[in-house]
Amino acid sequence: MGGRGRGSRSRTQRKHFRDGRENVWKRPKSDGTSSDPNSNSNSENKTHWKPFSTQNSAFDEYYKEQGIVTTEEWDTFIEVLRTPLPAAFRINSSSQFCEDIKSQLENDFMNSLKAETTDGGEVEAIRPLPWYPDNLAWHSNFSRMQLRKNQTLERFHEFLKLENEIGNITRQEAVSMVPPLFLDVCPDHFVLDMCAAPGSKTFQLLEIIYQSTKSGSLPDGMVMANDLDVQRCNLLIHQTKRMCTANLIVTNNEAQHFPGCRADKNGSKASEMEIEPQISQLLFDRVLCDVPCSGDGTLRKAPDMWRKWNPGMGNGLHSLQIQIAMRGLSLLKVGGRMVYSTCSMNPVEDEAVVAEILRKCGGSVELVDVSSELPQLVRRPGVRKWKVRDKDLWLASHRDATKFQRCHILPSMFPSGKSYVAPANKDLEHKNDAIVISEDGIQLTEDTSTEDLIEEISDLPLERCMRIVPHDQNSGAFFIAVLQKLSPLPAIQEKPSKKRSLFKKNPELQEKLSDQVTRDNSGLEPDSRDVAVEKFSEAATEADLIADEPDEADMEPDPSSISNQDDSEETKAVVNGETNSGKAVGKRKLQLQGKWKGVDPVLFFKDESIINSIKMFYGIDESFPLDGHLISRNSDKNHVKRIYYVSKSVKDVLGLNFQVGQQLKIASVGLKMFVSNLHAILALLFSVLLFFSKAAVIAFSPFPLILRPERQTSREGAATPCSFRISSEGLPVILPHITNQILYASPVDFKHLLQYKTIKFADFVDAEFGVKASKLMMGCCVIVMRDSQTMSDPIKVDESTIAIGCWKGRSNLSVMVTAIDCQEMLERLSFRMEAEKGSSVQENKFNVDELKLNGVSKVEESETIQLAADA
Repeated sequence: MGGRGRGSRSRTQRKHFRDGRENVWKRPKSDGTSSDPNSNSNSENKTHWKPFSTQNSAFDEYYKEQGIVTTEEWDTFIEVLRTPLPAAFRINSSSQFCEDIKSQLENDFMNSLKAETTDGGEVEAIRPLPWYPDNLAWHSNFSRMQLRKNQTLERFHEFLKLENEIGNITRQEAVSMVPPLFLDVCPDHFVLDMCAAPGSKTFQLLEIIYQSTKSGSLPDGMVMANDLDVQRCNLLIHQTKRMCTANLIVTNNEAQHFPGCRADKNGSKASEMEIEPQISQLLFDRVLCDVPCSGDGTLRKAPDMWRKWNPGMGNGLHSLQIQIAMRGLSLLKVGGRMVYSTCSMNPVEDEAVVAEILRKCGGSVELVDVSSELPQLVRRPGVRKWKVRDKDLWLASHRDATKFQRCHILPSMFPSGKSYVAPANKDLEHKNDAIVISEDGIQLTEDTSTEDLIEEISDLPLERCMRIVPHDQNSGAFFIAVLQKLSPLPAIQEKPSKKRSLFKKNPELQEKLSDQVTRDNSGLEPDSRDVAVEKFSEAATEADLIADEPDEADMEPDPSSISNQDDSEETKAVVNGETNSGKAVGKRKLQLQGKWKGVDPVLFFKDESIINSIKMFYGIDESFPLDGHLISRNSDKNHVKRIYYVSKSVKDVLGLNFQVGQQLKIASVGLKMFVSNLHAILALLFSVLLFFSKAAVIAFSPFPLILRPERQTSREGAATPCSFRISSEGLPVILPHITNQILYASPVDFKHLLQYKTIKFADFVDAEFGVKASKLMMGCCVIVMRDSQTMSDPIKVDESTIAIGCWKGRSNLSVMVTAIDCQEMLERLSFRMEAEKGSSVQENKFNVDELKLNGVSKVEESETIQLAADA
C-alpha cells in the first residue's frame, strides 16, 4: 500500500528494518535446506522447499465472528482465498497505440488462447472487465506463475512484459483499479495521492486527467503523488515515468503531516528563483487516501501472509489510518471528493476508521452513496456492527477493555465510538460500573453487568461503504468509502501530546529525529504488503503515543521556522562537505532542496541564452511557452544535463512551495524535455555497446575502432548550434510546435530506421528524403512517419502521429531511441499494416523474432561499415 507514518515506528521496528528481513520467496539452494523459519536448522533431516501453508485458525475464527461473509458461503470464500490470484492489466487510454492494443487483444489473443487450460474453470482465457469503462481493463484467468512457466503462453507473456515496460499497459490487481474510478476526476482537477507507492493508481489517475486532452496539449490539472519511504518513492517514480507527463509531482513527506503550503501574504519571497504563483494555499479537488493496512485482502498473491496474520495488525494501524484520512480531508477543497480505501477486510481498519472520521468532522463531511455507479462491479455494503479482538479476548464495547487494554484498544475501534473510563472508586469497580463519555462530553454512570452486554451497532450510514470479496468475481479483496466535503472542517480542540509540544518548542529536535528515521528506512524492502505486516505487528502498544489530530490551522508548518533552518550552521557545514564533527562527508557535496538535505534541488531554469538557442534551432513557436516552465535539478548552472518541462498547474505549485520555504520534499517533478548532447551521446553509445556485448562487432572489431567514433561523435555534439536535444519522453508534447529540424519519412524508410538504427543518406529508399536529411543542421532532428496515402510535407500532427528523435551526423541519420522502444514500435507498425491489408493477424504477423535475429547482424554490419568509414 502507500507510505507510512514515522510517528508509528518503535525502536524495535526500526532496528528490524536496519537488520534486513528474510526473503521468504527465495527458494533454497540445491542442498535442500528448508526455507521454513519454523523448521529446525540444526536438524539432520533437511527437507525440501514446501509451498506456504494456506491455513490460519486465528484468521478463520476472526472473520467468522465478524460476519463479513455468511456461514453458508464461508467454505467457498476460503477455497477461493487459497487459490492463486489471476493476472489483470489495464490499457493506457492516453497511449497513441491504445486502440491497436485493444484490437490485438480482441482479435488475436482472445482467439489464440481459447484452447489453454485456465484456473478456476472459467471458459474465457482473457476477457475485459465488464465494470471498467471502454474495455480498457482486462482479466486473465492465468496466474502469474502460469504465464511465466507455460511455454504455450510465452507470446502472450512477452506481449505483457513489453507493453508494460513501454507504458502502454499497466499490470495491476483488478480490485486496485476501483478506487480511482470513484474519485470522478476531471482534467482540470488537482489530485493528491497520499500513499501512492508503488504507483499503479497514480498512473491510473494521470490517464484519467489526460483522457480528453488533445495531442500536444497538457491538461489544466495535476497529480501529486506522495510516499514516505524513499525506496518506495523510487519505485513510484519508475512506474510513473512511463506516462511521460509534465503534470506530476512526486513528494517524500509524511502523509499524516502533509504540508498545506499556506502562503504568508505579509512574508517576503523565499528566494530569487521563485515564480509568482497564482494560488495561495495547496488544496485539492480530489484526494485518494489508500492507507497502509494489514493487507489480508492480498492473501491470494501473497500466500506468506497466512502464517503472519493476526488480529493485532489491524489494531496497531487504526490510529495512523485515522490521522492520514483526517489530513486528507483537511487538504480537500469544499465540494471535493475523497476516497478512503484499504486492501484489508478488517472492520477495525475499514468501517471503524470511516465512522471515526464522520464523528470528528460532524456534518462537514458526508459518506456518499455510490451504489448506482459502476453497476456491473459486484460489491457488498459496509457493516454496522463488529467486535474487536485483543489477543484471545473478544471485546464488544470499550467498556469491556481492562485498564491496561485501554492503552491500545481505543474507543474509535468500536461501532459507537464512545469512551468508557474506569471509576476511581474501587467499590464501584467491583460492580462493573463505568463512566461513559458521550459525544457531547457529558459523563454518564452506568451499572451494567457483563452478562447483559449488548453488541454495539453504529448509527452512521456505513452501509454506503463497499467491500469487495474474492469469491464474488474471482479477485482480491478491497474496501472503499467515498467521502464528500460539504463545508470547512470544525476546529478540533484537543490537548496536544507531549511529543508534539516538544517538537513545537524545539524544531531542531524534530529535524534531527526526522533525519534519523529517514536513515533507518534505508533498508526497507519494496514489497508493500510484507512491510505493512512486519512493520505494524507490534505497533498496538504505542497507539496511545500517537498525537491526536490537530485542527486545520495547527496542521500547517510554520513557514518562518522552516526558512530559518536553511541558514543553520548544520546546513552550512553540510554544504561545505563537513558534518558537525568536522569530518568530510566525501568528494560529492550533499545536494540541498530548501531544508531537505541530500535531495536534488528544484530550480527554475532561466538561462536565456540556452533557451533562445533551443527556440531558434527547433523553430518552436510562441504557442508553446518555455519561460517559467523549465526546471533543472542541478544547482551548478554550468553543468545542467537535463531540463524538465512542467505544466502551468505544476509551475504554480512549485512557485507556492518556494514562497512558503520549500515545505514539500520533492523527489521527482516534470517531464524530461531536453538533454545535453554530450550526455545523451555518451549514454547512447554505452547502451549500444551493451546491446552489442554478445554480438560479432565486439568479437571481430579492434578495440580502438570502438573508441574512435565516440571521440568524433563528441566533437560533433559540441559543434552543433544547439547543445540540447529533445528527449523521447518530451517529444510527443513539443512535436506540434516544432518547425525546424523535422522531416517526414515514408513508412518503408521509417521502418528501416527502426530496424537498422543507422542509415546513410544515400541508402534511403526515398532518395529525396535522403537529400533533405543531408541538408539539416548537425544535431538532433525529428523524423515523422507519413501515412502511405499522404505524401506531401508537412502533415498534420495529431494523436495518431508516430515520430522519433534522430541524430543528424556528417553522413547518416542515427536513431536516438532505446532498443525496446524500437522493438515495440515495430510491433505496432506491423500490426497496423496487416490490419490495413485486411489479412489475418496470426497468419501475416510481422516476424519480430526473425527481425531481432537478423536485425542484430544487419545493425552490426551497418555499424561496422560506418565505424570504419569514420575512422
